[in-house]
Amino acid sequence: MKKLRTGMALAATATFALSLAACSSGGSTDDASGGASGDGEAMGNSLTVWAWDPAFNIYALQEAEKVYQADHPDFTLDIQEVTWEDLQTKLTTLAQSQEFGELPDIFLMQNNAFQKNVINYPDLFTDITDSGVAFDEFPEGVTAYSTVDGMNYGVPFDAGTAINAMRTDILEEAGLTLDDFTDITWDEYIALGEQVLEKTGKPMLSGIAGEPDTILMMLQSAGQSLFDDQGNPTITDNAALAASIDLYSEMVEKGIYLEVNSWDEYIASIVNGNVASTINGVWISGSIQTAEDQSGLWGVTDLPAVDGIDGATHYSANGGSSWAVSSNADVALAEDFLSATFAGSTELYDTILPGAGAVANWLPAGDSEVYSEPQEFFGGQAIYADVLSFAAGVPANNTGAYYYEARDAVGAAITQIMGGADPATALGEAQSTVEFAMN
Repeated sequence: MKKLRTGMALAATATFALSLAACSSGGSTDDASGGASGDGEAMGNSLTVWAWDPAFNIYALQEAEKVYQADHPDFTLDIQEVTWEDLQTKLTTLAQSQEFGELPDIFLMQNNAFQKNVINYPDLFTDITDSGVAFDEFPEGVTAYSTVDGMNYGVPFDAGTAINAMRTDILEEAGLTLDDFTDITWDEYIALGEQVLEKTGKPMLSGIAGEPDTILMMLQSAGQSLFDDQGNPTITDNAALAASIDLYSEMVEKGIYLEVNSWDEYIASIVNGNVASTINGVWISGSIQTAEDQSGLWGVTDLPAVDGIDGATHYSANGGSSWAVSSNADVALAEDFLSATFAGSTELYDTILPGAGAVANWLPAGDSEVYSEPQEFFGGQAIYADVLSFAAGVPANNTGAYYYEARDAVGAAITQIMGGADPATALGEAQSTVEFAMN
């Protein structure tokens, strides 16, 4: 989706914004940064949270509520399901209308969109640098997503390490095993995918048409990005991107990649057994496990490497998110809740790891024995220990503040290419679109 940006009107109404921010659910006061900070008043006992994905983020919130209730029995969370696209639209609309009183206490933010939202809409956020959250207990590269001008605006939640999750029973029907798909290239993957399609009638993968997630995971696995180290877009003359698009196009044309129209159709294609596998962030394991009748029929391995690209790896990432405290929050309560749960509870992560595949960014959680436990749903494989090893090999990816503009532009280019357009022309238009947005 395209993002709207505030301009002079937002700055001109800063004083009004601050006065509205003071009318929060917890009676917090404003600080010099334009957000809100706790003023020592007694905390309330309820928080409102916006988040998406019932099988993953909302499930994690429900478990966090239970953890916090152990010491605060009267505490409740009002969890409101809001898709990421709708959440971004709501934030943009509230920033432009200055209706800060309609913000929840806490909202989830895609890591790749965090910095740009703070920069463009600072009056929506609270600086939580001095909240008591131990930010040094998270990887520096992860906290960087929600850090602006040296101030912390988010508590990192889930890792987006990519997995290749496969139906081992479908592979067996085609005369193959998980090992056949381990440490291979995409050319080898396509050849095996044709074998699976011929023997079982099932495509290997599915994804939403026009969304470039699969291609961007390929790109990152090859150590490349849509931006260079200076933040300039690199959509044209990007050999790894061109190779990834060629591989994607080949899979669609050969029938081993099923394009669908929506997120719901994508999930349905996986849990209904319409495809043999999925490649996505590890968080997808939460949705996979909703198909309880498929317990024991799944396995996890690494990603294929992009052929012909120096430095290409078998590891990538997709997604990852952090919790933001709004300028309308009961700040003291929100900070205490986050400190005690997502930034302080091994019990929470021990619960949501096997239940939803919520691999923690909070480093102390990684010491838990739960990571090395066999997972019955995945055929007894200790998949989360494998995911931790995958995470160590994921190449760095410079997303830049305009990541979503670039992502959308590349998605539009892919749609044109799949429709027969010249790839160089379509990618050139995408590059120009991003450069225009940045200027």
